[in-house]
Amino acid sequence: MPTIPTLPAVHWDHETGLLFGGLFAVLLLASTVTVLLRWRVPGGGQHAVIDNLAQRVNAWWWMIGVMGVAFALGRTAVIVLFYLLSFFALREFVTITTTRRGDHRAIVAAFFVFLPLQYVLVYIGWYGMFSILIPVYAFLFLPILAALSSETTRFLERCAGVQWAVMICVFCISHVPALLTLPIPGFEGRNLLLIAFLVIVVQGSDVLQYVWGKLCGKRKIAPLLSPSKTVEGFVGGVASATALGAALWWITPFTPWQAGLIALAIALMGFLGGLVMSAIKRDRGIKDWGHMIQGHGGMLDRLDSVVFAAPVFFHITRYWWVP
Repeated sequence: MPTIPTLPAVHWDHETGLLFGGLFAVLLLASTVTVLLRWRVPGGGQHAVIDNLAQRVNAWWWMIGVMGVAFALGRTAVIVLFYLLSFFALREFVTITTTRRGDHRAIVAAFFVFLPLQYVLVYIGWYGMFSILIPVYAFLFLPILAALSSETTRFLERCAGVQWAVMICVFCISHVPALLTLPIPGFEGRNLLLIAFLVIVVQGSDVLQYVWGKLCGKRKIAPLLSPSKTVEGFVGGVASATALGAALWWITPFTPWQAGLIALAIALMGFLGGLVMSAIKRDRGIKDWGHMIQGHGGMLDRLDSVVFAAPVFFHITRYWWVP
């Protein structure tokens, strides 16, 4: 029988409190700026940019608030939270894929077998099975279930769509709570901060790329995939996110230069992941993955960069910092 390790305990500590206090302070400042900008609109009328900014700030209040509650409740609550995020993301992805009646068994297995089983494996910390369940077993069994229907029309495209959905929405996202399973010497009980570091750097990179792009963006970096992204926004955003990661070294087991290099790696992966997910949306002819989060689109519109960065961050940390 395989050995399933005893998982490290995690808890809300002083540093976690300071971090969330800082995040709420930033959100309060953003809300204040939004209110001041509204006052400057003649006659108190509508303004597209300010209205969109207000929606985004309100959405961030909700998202950081939910994350803070999950952190306060501990490891189980965090894993359940990301299970739900995976569920809604998988629903969005499957909705835009090409499917037929013969795919129903595969889709049911994706939602009610492989999704919960993946998170059970994360919960018990069984890395050996967690790391191969979807890229091996789901990859093989989902097409088998579809083939049993004997419906061959666009079979390859249908199977690839469901496989991609499970890989992106379940396997990749599950690497975020899997950070709680890493027994890092000298970092016991603080693994929640690894999740915070990942999310802050990757999401911060997205926001900073947007800001730099608006301030000085001129040259489009991928006009057919994401017309709003510019070379200047990309360089400024990734560089700023790298500096942000280095500044957050105190919440990690990394030194400042290590935190900066890792922040650079996951910011780049986040950017490239965003391009891949944009390419899928362009192929499907949609602007957003959904409308679940006001001002942000669907769940995958918020997680598109995290899904590519999370596995890379997890394995860098596991390889270099877990004995």
